[in-house]
Amino acid sequence: MPDFAPFAGVRYADGKSELAVLVAPPYDVIDDEESAALEALHTNNSVRLILPRDDKRDGDRYERAAATFAAWRAEGVLVTDDTPRFYSYRMEFTDPHGVRRHTRGVIGALGLPAPGASGDEFGVLPHERTLLKAKSDRLALIQATRMNADPIWGLTLGDGLTALLGAASPLASCTDSDGVVHELGEITDASVISQITKIVGSAPLVLADGHHRFETAINYRNERRDAGLTDLGSCAIMTFVVELVDDELCIEPIHRLIDLPAGVDLRAALADAFTITDAGPITPENIDALVVRMRTEGGLGLADEQGLALAVPDAALRAQALADEHPAVATTDAAVVEALVVPRLPDAAWHYRADAHTVCALVDKRAASAAILCTPCSVATTRAAAMDRVRMPQKTTFFWPKPRTGMVFRSLD
Repeated sequence: MPDFAPFAGVRYADGKSELAVLVAPPYDVIDDEESAALEALHTNNSVRLILPRDDKRDGDRYERAAATFAAWRAEGVLVTDDTPRFYSYRMEFTDPHGVRRHTRGVIGALGLPAPGASGDEFGVLPHERTLLKAKSDRLALIQATRMNADPIWGLTLGDGLTALLGAASPLASCTDSDGVVHELGEITDASVISQITKIVGSAPLVLADGHHRFETAINYRNERRDAGLTDLGSCAIMTFVVELVDDELCIEPIHRLIDLPAGVDLRAALADAFTITDAGPITPENIDALVVRMRTEGGLGLADEQGLALAVPDAALRAQALADEHPAVATTDAAVVEALVVPRLPDAAWHYRADAHTVCALVDKRAASAAILCTPCSVATTRAAAMDRVRMPQKTTFFWPKPRTGMVFRSLD
């Protein structure tokens, strides 16, 4: 079962007053324009640690991130808590349907599996099939900086974690550009720490976000071990753990942007497997109406040069294509895309975004050939798949909102 322990975090000394201009979104959703904007917010913004500039005049960018981290600690910009503890983390937000929601969890150090151990043996399970993706960037960063800059996200199947979080003492809070309130607290009571460790260690932990960072951490640990180094810090990774229950999670869909070869018509390519109905030009109102129809009529959304459309899969073809999938997996739009769309577009290039309006706007501006819109996967479906140890198709779930980078760091030294 998972090994989850407290750690002495590294935090901004001025976090209570200036945290909003010091933290950043996760590294993999920051483009060059936003990176520059974050740098302009404050000279000590955490983006300088997670996405250092590639400036040839100043050596290796990962070395620069390491030097910045060390300098900030030496100068008192960052301070280290005096004893190990857990950190409560709460996000208050309004979901896309206008409902006020929250996500509450705890940040700690999740032990990495022993070399050769399977997920079932160790109790940490991936919940999606992952894309091939270069992990050299994150590996180079951890090699240079010797720290976890942001937590991966795990979902515990254990009961009772949320109820313990009321014991946290508040540390700092901020509000991001989407209006999400992020609150960090500390849990130092030995009894509560023991209970949290016990609950998280009592049941499998499902990786919700950060599969590649988890694999990178394992690779780094193995690298250190193979070099004959005793390095307890590299044997764990900073992780945000939340109960896998409806009240604590907001799951949004991940949509598909498609670059099609010249002459390929999306609707024609899918016509033998879907009933396709035009849904009008690409406008905000039509996008919202299409999303409602997708939910009620069981179809995918399409956006192309003709506008919007609803694509309802042929029931017999869908059943045949997904006959070997777990029932929970077979209900997802991502599985339909994987089984009935991808094979019909063999030469397409695929990209992924979480906002339907942004995706459709990119198609409308001809920045992409077309797009497939999906409906969200429910918490119940995610839990059912996790309980039966099966993976969802790649890019099935988008857990929102995301914890901010810079609320707390974990040094490996």
